[in-house]
Amino acid sequence: MTTQGRAAGYTVGGKAAGGGASDAPDGADGGDHTPARRTVSGKRTVSGSIDAGVRSLYPGYFALVMATGIVSNAFFFLDHRALSDALLVVNLIAYPLLVAATVARALRHWRRLWADLVDPRLVFSFFTIVAGTDVLGLQLALRGYNTIAIALWLVALVAWVVLSYFSFSVLTFINGESGADVVHGGWLIAIVGTESLALLGGRIAPELGSLEQLAFVAVYALWGIGIVLYGIFVTLFSYRIFFTRVEAADMNPLFWVIMGAAAISTNAGSTLIMTLPDLPFLLEMHAFVNGTTLILWAWATWWIPLLVIFGVWRHVVCRHPLSYHPMYWSLVFPLGMYTLATYRLALASDFTPLQGLARVMIWIAFAAWVGTMIGLLRGALRGLRSARVPAG
Repeated sequence: MTTQGRAAGYTVGGKAAGGGASDAPDGADGGDHTPARRTVSGKRTVSGSIDAGVRSLYPGYFALVMATGIVSNAFFFLDHRALSDALLVVNLIAYPLLVAATVARALRHWRRLWADLVDPRLVFSFFTIVAGTDVLGLQLALRGYNTIAIALWLVALVAWVVLSYFSFSVLTFINGESGADVVHGGWLIAIVGTESLALLGGRIAPELGSLEQLAFVAVYALWGIGIVLYGIFVTLFSYRIFFTRVEAADMNPLFWVIMGAAAISTNAGSTLIMTLPDLPFLLEMHAFVNGTTLILWAWATWWIPLLVIFGVWRHVVCRHPLSYHPMYWSLVFPLGMYTLATYRLALASDFTPLQGLARVMIWIAFAAWVGTMIGLLRGALRGLRSARVPAG
């Protein structure tokens, strides 16, 4: 049996990840089961529970910021500003908390962090840091905080460069797998991170003064790199699901990143269409960008019914339990991104019927966000209660 993308203690591809963490159910709360520190009276301490959570922090937890931010941005464009602002507040809390938790993990549990970084099943999950940073930057740029958005884009760019070459080095020099079982939807988070740089970069480029032209060249290049990587990874992923054995546990929420990566590429392409850089050779690319963007949107749309079928097979036919896991933020993000990509494509193509689809999809994305957040909060409350009651 192969199970992909589980948090530590999680297993991915049927193999323990994160330095030998225990095999938790797919619906686990994202933490391992290392006992928290106890007081003399036998009670778990809150600090011990927090430390255990930091130790086993799911590498892709920045997808929470991605999902929250993209739903917020979709609400912003669709003129639901109150909801958009409320979700911005959530991200202004979540992002620094996740940064602090990641730094604490690097300082206190660096062996566990390193084990995740050199695991080919998990290393691409770290690109959620890139995408989450860029999505938060977009939220702020929409509200005029361009200086902060530029700083976040630079941070994300540095992280992307490091992770890009590190992750492919892991696949080349450390990956010991001989088959395709190691491939899963989470790999395409690398494309999401790449295209998020193009999205935020296109937004802030006009604010860079003398560096504007250089920024636009970088944005077009990043968009192209993301598309090339998408072609490579989606081919490997398609081979994995269509020609090797797939079980219910394999069809986890990370499958939705396949659609989300195409949707964010669409959104980035629409941004390029609606931006007119002062460089003739980039302007000459607009016909190519137009056609490619439409194809990417169509491809993202095609995946949605198939992903729903996969979900029905997993949870209805195979009766796989449906419970909170941090991977579900990687399902919410594609729904929100598809909403925004559809709306932005409608603007870029001047094809207004697509706006109606976006106005329906936003509520589906928001419902998914609410359901996932409820799962997160319930899990957090259970953790707090267990830290205050006598240990059995």
